[in-house]
Amino acid sequence: MSRNRQVCLTEGPILKSLVTLAVPIMASSFLNTVYSITDMAWIGLLGSKAVAGVGVGGMYVWLSQGLSSLARMGAQVNVAQSFGRGRKDEAREYARAALHLTLLFGALFALVSVVFTEGLVAAFHLGDAETVRYAENYMRITCGCVIFSYMTVVLTGIYTAQGDSKTPLYANLIGLVINMVMDPVLILGIGPFPRLEVTGAALATVSAQFIVMLVMILGAVKKHNADNVLHGIRLHSRTEGRFYRGVFRIGFPTAIQGTVYCMISMVLTRMVAVFGPGAVAVQRVGGQVEAVSWNTADGFAAAINAFAAQNYGAGQMERVRKGYRISFFSIAIWGTLITLAFVLLPGPISRIFFHEADVIGISVDYMRIVGLSEAFMSVELMTVGALSGLGRTKLCSMISIVFTGARIPLAVALCATPLALNGIWWALTLSSMVKGVLFVIAFNRVTASRQPTK
Repeated sequence: MSRNRQVCLTEGPILKSLVTLAVPIMASSFLNTVYSITDMAWIGLLGSKAVAGVGVGGMYVWLSQGLSSLARMGAQVNVAQSFGRGRKDEAREYARAALHLTLLFGALFALVSVVFTEGLVAAFHLGDAETVRYAENYMRITCGCVIFSYMTVVLTGIYTAQGDSKTPLYANLIGLVINMVMDPVLILGIGPFPRLEVTGAALATVSAQFIVMLVMILGAVKKHNADNVLHGIRLHSRTEGRFYRGVFRIGFPTAIQGTVYCMISMVLTRMVAVFGPGAVAVQRVGGQVEAVSWNTADGFAAAINAFAAQNYGAGQMERVRKGYRISFFSIAIWGTLITLAFVLLPGPISRIFFHEADVIGISVDYMRIVGLSEAFMSVELMTVGALSGLGRTKLCSMISIVFTGARIPLAVALCATPLALNGIWWALTLSSMVKGVLFVIAFNRVTASRQPTK
């Protein structure tokens, strides 16, 4: 990696530092959004049952991200704080510990997923044999090869922690091109390739993830930089226990938060399934379309996370507060634009993915209701990144788990009213609004003192 790919986050103009780091991350997030929407657009040609099956199979991929987020957040925060303190050797040890954990978690989750695929899919009570078959096929491939996405996530966190967001961008761009080419070829069977439908979508996804991982590894191996903790790292070498503990201390609350969040979503998906495969398909596609806002916010969160962590390590709290204010206004404006698009253009957006009139109607309601919370959700994700950079992952997990969990009883209550299915969408919206406000209050209180405690 060349030296000019890394951004100095502890010196110079704050806006320039944040933008230089954040723009490639947001571009990477946008590519991931396009990546997911491309999958859904092609799978949508197979019908709502295929979309619902991929949605259920994809839930377990999402569930698995709790394990990768432990290593990613633990690595990103500790590596960035070590950089801020000027301890590059310490940063390298945290990176190696995180990669060890990533390999272990990926192997274990893949084994469990492949062995117990049928039982895990049956837990959703889909009630349609074709939808079940799609879900099982998709899950076996994507969960069985989950190590590719795990490594990509953790390597991205390590690159970002040291101020390099360009290498992950280049890797994701290559992956997007590969996925966009392979999707129609493998799903529909173009030329000499057989029509593999959902299986083809899964193969295209894991192939692209493998290439992204490979590009990131080559970026670390081929390009030497004294500040690049990944260059020359030896995974077979021993790492002291304190570095694993450090990764766990920061990453475990984030992993619990992500896993519980996914489990809550699974419960809600079961509630949605009562209204038929079309409703499940809308929930799945709606989540992918929402990625336009939350993937971008999550990318910006990664930038403010590294920025806050490095400056926290360097003892520059006023710089952290200024960086947060800039980030807040930037992401709030973006979320508001997405809200306007969802509320004003729900029909045209829905017709990109669905072709049955009843399913389009469900999707229009989803877009209008959930769209109201996009700015709040974007601010929430960005603030979680900032607080996590200060080591306050436990606080983030507590707020998120409590108020995300409130979606279940709220959805049950609202579904019992004439709102019916729309009651679930309102539960999502109202909880996101509350969380967005609470996280802003939490950040202001944590940073009220000169140096927040971990």
